[in-house]
Amino acid sequence: MLSLPFVDSRRLTGPNLHFAAPGAVLQSAGVAVDDALSERWRAQVARARAALAWPQAPVSVRATAGGAVFALAAPVDQLFSATEVNEWALASALDGHGAWARLHAPGHPAAWDEASAIATLRAFAAHERRPALGALYAAAQARRRNVLLDEDSLALGAGDHARRWPLDALPDATALDWDTLREVPIALVTGSNGKTTTTRLLAAMARAHGLHVAHTCTDGVYVDGARIAAGDYSGPVGARTALLAPGIDLAVLETARGGLLRRGLAVQHAQVGVVTNVSDDHFGEYGIDDLAALAEAKLAIAGALDAQATLVLNGDDELLVRTAAPRGVAARRAWFALDADAPLLVERRAQGEATCGVRDGHMCLQVAHATHDLGAVQALPLGFGGSARYNLANIAAAALAAQALGIAPATIAAVVRRFGADPQDNPGRLQHVVLDGVQVLVDYAHNPDGMRGLLDVAAGLRPARLGILLGQVGNRSDAEIRELASVVAQARPARIVLKEIASLLRGRAPGEVADLLRDELRRRAMVVVDGAPRDEYAGVRELLAWARGGDVLVLPVHGGDGR
Repeated sequence: MLSLPFVDSRRLTGPNLHFAAPGAVLQSAGVAVDDALSERWRAQVARARAALAWPQAPVSVRATAGGAVFALAAPVDQLFSATEVNEWALASALDGHGAWARLHAPGHPAAWDEASAIATLRAFAAHERRPALGALYAAAQARRRNVLLDEDSLALGAGDHARRWPLDALPDATALDWDTLREVPIALVTGSNGKTTTTRLLAAMARAHGLHVAHTCTDGVYVDGARIAAGDYSGPVGARTALLAPGIDLAVLETARGGLLRRGLAVQHAQVGVVTNVSDDHFGEYGIDDLAALAEAKLAIAGALDAQATLVLNGDDELLVRTAAPRGVAARRAWFALDADAPLLVERRAQGEATCGVRDGHMCLQVAHATHDLGAVQALPLGFGGSARYNLANIAAAALAAQALGIAPATIAAVVRRFGADPQDNPGRLQHVVLDGVQVLVDYAHNPDGMRGLLDVAAGLRPARLGILLGQVGNRSDAEIRELASVVAQARPARIVLKEIASLLRGRAPGEVADLLRDELRRRAMVVVDGAPRDEYAGVRELLAWARGGDVLVLPVHGGDGR
């Protein structure tokens, strides 16, 4: 059976990797993409845009390992039609008379007959068109207001000042009292590691400042620390849920790679954006094949930031620094690094930008030529005596975001000096428990960099023996899975128990991920507990039964039962 020359044709409902507007995107599959093909695609998109009377808008072609990702911006009420335009443009640009192109008819634009295709596209667009939606969206953007859009409804405002309407009963934009549709400040937090900890810490700082705070993360949606929805809400659904929660004054939104690439941001405007770091993870999905592309994806949050907003960046992440440098980001920038006097931070402070890092054993926040001592690193609970260097970076990132939101340095300092002392402050992230002389570290570490950081903390505990629970989600590449095993092997643990989470196989066969891990570990002369991979709960119990006083157990746990 013939296959189509693209995969994953979908709508982009908010600012995204390609442009700061809604649109459509697809990824080529099994076809050679060169400059000539890209230009033909652009020309066909322009022809369709003119025929549909759509305004001029950006297009993008991004090269990938297997071809390219093709994206076009489109009117917000024409996004399904935009996916049809995109597919037709690629089909006709390739070879409208090719055998595969005939798979587009009936019901889709005929790639081999432009007149017929344009007629079909016009019919699609006319059926989908919602003039009231387009008018509301345009009016909101002119006022720099967020539009919260889902499949069935549109909302404006936030918290107690939000209003929501069905898409088939939208109001006249000119009749709205926009002053009553007030919004709340929004902070977006993204990165490969540290998102949840930074989000939780920033939310705690805002609550200590007297604000009612909604925050989202991979564990749920929370209002003032109480969970109102359980599950992974680090995408657009979580953002909408948080912003529509009654009584809130501020929203801190963990913004994961998946939702950002799949649909774009849920909001068009925010006051603060944070990129914690970029490391190897999730390659091969949505056209992201390497670190450079991943860095670009994380920096897409900058599309929601204007000149009054602040973008907080990791000055120790050289790729992130290089990638951010040429981007036309309107927002002010703030920088963190482990060394407060790293050359980049010194340079940026001289330009009036805020920085945060460690100087003489103290976390120092520097804003407008004033230095604020947030506390001795050894005494900060999240820092784990200074050995959890990645958490020191998270503290610095959250501190910069908090000051950008108007939270007083004294409040920031008070929170970082206590946050993490209570296990409920940051559940599932570097939790330390001592059981009959066995030190247990429970964490969410899910990629090589996260595992390195966790193992550094374990090494600082000077274990008599080291035991590790090891597994990985199925949507990582074979190379990424093997690299995770390699990182573990370098720590020379005395015991490794392999785990498997049935709900996270993500297309892999049962046991496939564990087999890759086992093979790599054995190549590196590591002894692995034999037998089928355990579920997390059984794996944790097995390691606890094995351990004795003086041992350290490293438990990267992703499910509630294991925790």
